[in-house]
Amino acid sequence: MRFVVNDRLVETEKSPGLPALDYLRRDQRLTGVKYACREGDCGSCAVLVGQRAGGGIRYQTVTSCLLPLGALANRHLVTIEGLNRTRLTPIQQLFVDNGASQCGFCTPGFVVSLTGHLLEALNWNTREAVEAVAGNICRCTGYASIIRSIDQLFESLRRDVDPRKPRVRALVRQRILPDYFLRIDELLPVSTTPPVAEPSPSQIIVSGGTDLYVQRPLRLEDGPVYIVPDPGTPAIRQDGDFIYLAATATAEDMKRSEILATSVGGVDRAMELMGSLPIRNRASIAGNLVNASPIGDMTIMLLALDAEMGLAAGGNRRVVPLEEFFLGYKKLDLHPAELVEWVRFQPGESRRLFNFEKVSKRTHLDIATVNTAISLGLDGGRLANVRLSAGGVAPIPMKLARTMDVLEGCEPTIETARAAAETAREEVSPITDVRGSAEYKRLLLGQLVLAHFQELFQLEAVQFDGAPV
Repeated sequence: MRFVVNDRLVETEKSPGLPALDYLRRDQRLTGVKYACREGDCGSCAVLVGQRAGGGIRYQTVTSCLLPLGALANRHLVTIEGLNRTRLTPIQQLFVDNGASQCGFCTPGFVVSLTGHLLEALNWNTREAVEAVAGNICRCTGYASIIRSIDQLFESLRRDVDPRKPRVRALVRQRILPDYFLRIDELLPVSTTPPVAEPSPSQIIVSGGTDLYVQRPLRLEDGPVYIVPDPGTPAIRQDGDFIYLAATATAEDMKRSEILATSVGGVDRAMELMGSLPIRNRASIAGNLVNASPIGDMTIMLLALDAEMGLAAGGNRRVVPLEEFFLGYKKLDLHPAELVEWVRFQPGESRRLFNFEKVSKRTHLDIATVNTAISLGLDGGRLANVRLSAGGVAPIPMKLARTMDVLEGCEPTIETARAAAETAREEVSPITDVRGSAEYKRLLLGQLVLAHFQELFQLEAVQFDGAPV
């Protein structure tokens, strides 16, 4: 593999499954990336990864502890050492001036994440910048001093930089980026070897890796790994009656997609609940589905959209409805040699109403206890083509068929919402586990069904078993 680390072209024969964090610290001696949670939760190992896209280089912030080395081929990897050359960058200086760094362990990750935001964000503002560092944890300062630093950063940039013009050149002028960024396109190697089309039976298939590297890090580090290649097509596209999502499309692709925003409202908000930006930049649709978690957020959303999957092995291809893909707990209708090529759904002629809800220990960036999604149309003021899914209430992610029947053809009233919530509670069979008792999960599902109606139809406060939504 050949790729650029900061301003140097490197070549390595290390295992493609080795986490980039370990390679950077052990082999490159770049210790500004910190070894901490190894679950992508703290952001102390954040790096920037750039790749050619649209005639330029597109950078994304990712956590290097969950990043397989094989995913870096022909890309630009940037650590804090690649930003701070001979003096503090303006972002670092603001952290010093505002007391936003004490022990300093987390500071490199914050600086990298903020720099990534300046390179990639559609809008430069404090609110979105704070969201960009939501995956970074600081245990010393609290966050007020960090937010002050962000405020002052944008106050300064607004005077001197037009974000509509080429970003890299403007950020080099501001000394936020070193000038070697202007030459990266010349340094980046061009692949001359086509990617391996299919994995061997012995290989572990890795798409985003955001869950696999938490579950099986040691096995991936030295084991035979197949990195799912970029298909070279748009991550999300509309073709005829279908919207297609490539297997490697990420949660952030879904959040930013104008196609999804036009055809299915509310997906961007749902993605913010799912994970921090560095996780959304890696978490792939195919990985979320094949992981087969009963509470996979993207799985629950796609079930409510009546999605189906394109599976391929060799020259053989088949289409499987997503609701038939899950055969039992962690059991899939997926042959050993098959890969997911795409996921697709039909948006219909008019924009569908869509909503996603979840309950977890933290509001954001956490695994769900119970999650649910609803998709529906309106026909003469009545609910039509209702699709309702739920996770955390059965061994598999599921559609709530009985509840969907109750809703079909009804007016969106409080009485309808209550009837649906009661039916949903009776339809599921959760188990008691570390995330809650079976009865608690039933109650949660009923409350979240009510929340769908409150969110979509702005109903007055709905009560259920004496508990307000």
